[in-house]
Amino acid sequence: MTPKSTLTAAALAGSFAAAMSLIAAAASAAPAAPQPGKDKCYGVALAGKNDCAAGPGTTCAGTSKVDYQGNAWKYVEKGTCAAMTTPKGNGSLSPKA
Repeated sequence: MTPKSTLTAAALAGSFAAAMSLIAAAASAAPAAPQPGKDKCYGVALAGKNDCAAGPGTTCAGTSKVDYQGNAWKYVEKGTCAAMTTPKGNGSLSPKA
C-alpha cells in the first residue's frame, strides 16, 4: 500500500467510525415506544432516565439533565401520575415549568 492509499484508508475508517457513533447515539435517544395502559408523567424522572421530551439542549430519551425535570416525561401506570410525589412536587400529565 502506498502512503497516500494508507492515509485515505485511515481517513475513511475514521469517518465510518464517527458515522456509526452518531447513528448509535441517535438510536439510544429515540422516544420510548408507546405503551398502552400507561400515562406520560412529567416531572418524575431521574436525570438521564426520562422516556422523552426533555426540553431544549436535549435530544430525547435518557437526556434529561436534572432529577424531576418538569419538561421530561416517563411512562407510569395509568392513573398514578398525579399521586406521585417528588422533592419538587407531584407528577403532572402536562409539562411543568
